[in-house]
Amino acid sequence: MVEKELHALIKQIQIRGCEEQTMEVKSAHYGCPEKLYDTISAFSNQNSGGTFLFGLDEKEGFKKVGVYDAQDLQKKVMEYCEQMTPVVRPVFTICNEGTLVFLSAEIPPVDITDRPCFKTAKGRLQGSYIRVGEADKPMTEYEVYSFEAFRKKYRDDIRPAAGVSFSALDQEKLESYLLKKRRERPHLASASIEQQYELTGITRDGQITMTALLLFGLYPQAYYPQLSIIATHVPSNKMGIVDAEGNRFIDSKRIEGTLPDMLDGALSFVRTNMRVATKIDSKTGKRVDLPQYPIDAVREAILNALVHRDYSFHTEGMPIQLQMFSDRMEITNPGGLYGRLTIDQLGNVQPDTRNPVLVTAMETLGETENRYSGIPTIKYAMEKHALPAPLFKDSRGEFSVTLYNTTAKTEPHANMQQDTYKSNIIDEKGLIEFCRSEKSRAEIIEFLNIPSAQYALKRYLEPLIETGAIRMTLPDKPRSPKQKFISAFELEDV
Repeated sequence: MVEKELHALIKQIQIRGCEEQTMEVKSAHYGCPEKLYDTISAFSNQNSGGTFLFGLDEKEGFKKVGVYDAQDLQKKVMEYCEQMTPVVRPVFTICNEGTLVFLSAEIPPVDITDRPCFKTAKGRLQGSYIRVGEADKPMTEYEVYSFEAFRKKYRDDIRPAAGVSFSALDQEKLESYLLKKRRERPHLASASIEQQYELTGITRDGQITMTALLLFGLYPQAYYPQLSIIATHVPSNKMGIVDAEGNRFIDSKRIEGTLPDMLDGALSFVRTNMRVATKIDSKTGKRVDLPQYPIDAVREAILNALVHRDYSFHTEGMPIQLQMFSDRMEITNPGGLYGRLTIDQLGNVQPDTRNPVLVTAMETLGETENRYSGIPTIKYAMEKHALPAPLFKDSRGEFSVTLYNTTAKTEPHANMQQDTYKSNIIDEKGLIEFCRSEKSRAEIIEFLNIPSAQYALKRYLEPLIETGAIRMTLPDKPRSPKQKFISAFELEDV
């Protein structure tokens, strides 16, 4: 950045009164801060990198204090960066305001093939960090493994399925699959049956693979009980709230079987539990059913979870979660986005594939097209049904898709007694009324008039967002500088 940008950054931090996903503030008034390794690692391991801003005192409400010695501070920061693997090369910018000097150090992202970046002396498992909000968290063993799996191109979909023999497979389904593969690839028919098994991913070095078990197993969960779908339907917009009869769940089911079986079972669960409105076409006089969710979108979301989840030994104890709330449906699978793919690229670029053999086999079985059309199909189906855009989220080893229904647009907390909902809202500062029109963070901070802006937002704004009384205009980008907040319902109804 240039000096002008650094001045603007200082002002921005003081207005917001908090650090961010890509910003770490350090005083450095009396010397170089200690233990910068964690943040250097965390910044390097995220696609956006991050920036240190030296010269503001967070404990004093981000007061301008300046740095002790800009030249020496740059030297010390470089020493920290040189003790990382791979070595990090920061970019420094200096500016001054009167006698006070400020320094920024931009930490670039490390290429994904070199991640995780870690403190050399602590080793990869102990010295790797990830940024979560404004905090640096140690990477889990699985998070470290995920980078290694991409770098070394591990193929967990064809890893041996421990203890599984051919007797555990449905021979009729297996033979039908091989017949289809022979039709696709006529030269395959000339190979021995053992070679056909190897070439199609049924076996690897003579052992039954995870793909074979998941597609042709008589009962895959006998070997891996948690490779299933846990489906629940709750009466409110969040877990823990019971209905008028005291029921925590409207319906709950463990869905098992092969991947095609689980896909069918999950779709059946959704069809049973979602509401279907009836409308009479004014032109034809015929009845038209309007499902709460477009089934095309639901199918693609569940299918993506099944074929793109992580099937490594790290996640074999984690089921897929399908949760139906009053205002939305959430489908969450173990394993975040794979490789270089980012949320904003979903449906727009050809992604790296975590389970190529499994995906190809599902294509042969006619369950998927394998043309990267799943995300566009979900988006189009939701738009066609005049529903909110789907929300995709990638976080710490899991990926989720949220599909909102019409309730999300009109009733923030459907299926709750309205009086109960109102009584749960605590709005001491009148933020709901203040946010009848869109307001920025800065405007809210000024309205609350509390010295600690960070405390003000956490204490008064965030609880209202959690209850649904106030919503974000950019819910998929909660920390965006363009984020604004608005009351979720008419005030006279509160």
